[in-house]
Amino acid sequence: MNAVSSSVPSAPATPQGVSTSLQSPVQPSFKPVRRRYMAPLEPVSHSAKWLLGIGFFVFFVMVWSAVTFGGLVSPTFLASPLTMVREGILLFTEFNFLHDIGMTVWRVMAGFILASAVAVPLGIAMGAWKPVEAFFEPFVSFCRYLPASAFIPLLILWAGVGETQKLLVIFIGSVFQLTLMVAVTVGGARKDLVEAAYTLGASNTGIVRRVLIPGAAPGIAETLRLVLGWAWTYVIVAELIGSSSGIGHMITDSQALLNTGQIIFGIIVIGLIGLASDFIFKTINRRMFEWSAL
Repeated sequence: MNAVSSSVPSAPATPQGVSTSLQSPVQPSFKPVRRRYMAPLEPVSHSAKWLLGIGFFVFFVMVWSAVTFGGLVSPTFLASPLTMVREGILLFTEFNFLHDIGMTVWRVMAGFILASAVAVPLGIAMGAWKPVEAFFEPFVSFCRYLPASAFIPLLILWAGVGETQKLLVIFIGSVFQLTLMVAVTVGGARKDLVEAAYTLGASNTGIVRRVLIPGAAPGIAETLRLVLGWAWTYVIVAELIGSSSGIGHMITDSQALLNTGQIIFGIIVIGLIGLASDFIFKTINRRMFEWSAL
């Protein structure tokens, strides 16, 4: 009688050279993500940003030099870069241009601070409380479309041609735009944060002080930076009429003498001062609101 052998499944054959011990699972290999050149929203390095920014200025001066030195445009209508530099040195050495720069900077900052002192609290109130917004928003929106230069004849009648008139031009040109932008920033607060604060027992004023204002502070600071640039355009408009000092006054005098070198130099000085103030504003905002970039 043949012995009955139990049927045992045989183990699968192991290929030669492969250990039968337990192997650790294969870890997927991840390749480092390469930066995509000129992809939308792809950031550039800090050094590349500086090089690209300076590169455009170099290109602009090269085109300007080619047009003027090549005789394509008459010097009466467009001075060359060298002529502009000579006229700029003349302004500082013989015409006390530093005083004009100081007066213009003072007017811009004074008018802008006055506008901010009114617009920021009013904008916060409009963004936080809807009845306040319903009361002020139609009038502020109406005034926002009125050009500040249109008020100059009235302001000369009311305040003369002194400093008050110039400050009022900057104030009118800045306050209404700034008010609405601050109101929109405050009104865009996250509703879940407001509801969470109410759940924790915050009062209505506590919501404004501890939720809305801190949350909107970075946006308000950025709005102030943008509107400061607009204030520079209004001060030049104010100085073009009835002024005895300032960069705008110098530009008007140079225009009467057909001195395009001084006109271009004045415009460049305004741009440089504005660029410096913009950089200072950005630096302060980054230091004060580092958490906003997280």
